[in-house]
Amino acid sequence: MTDFLLLAFIFLCAGVISVPIATRLGLGSVLGYLIAGIIISPILALLHVDVIAIQHFAEFGVVMMLFLVGLELEPKMLWAMRAKLLGLGGGQVGITTLAVMALCMAFGQPWTIALAIGLVMALSSTAIVLQTLNEKA
Repeated sequence: MTDFLLLAFIFLCAGVISVPIATRLGLGSVLGYLIAGIIISPILALLHVDVIAIQHFAEFGVVMMLFLVGLELEPKMLWAMRAKLLGLGGGQVGITTLAVMALCMAFGQPWTIALAIGLVMALSSTAIVLQTLNEKA
């Protein structure tokens, strides 16, 4: 129980400190959380934190972020913007996938693994960009 509370305390403190700094710098809250994760990783390594325990926090955070993104999208607005979403959104996913795939293949990964990594990164970047655009109105 103390491990759970300690992890929650560390994550909350990191978020409370890094997100306001990131938003003040104009980076957005999503990048603030990513920066917080990078900063606290050495602390978690010193505490010998179990990776499985961190995955539960991460999964919950991803589910909550996707839930909030889904709440903010209106079906009428999506239907009105369908041409732009399919064209620009599909282009963003395709270009990101190809760029990451080329980078992975340059580092010696087989094309199948490079494609999987490219698709994962493209979908991750889509969620982050959507949240960032929403914050900047």
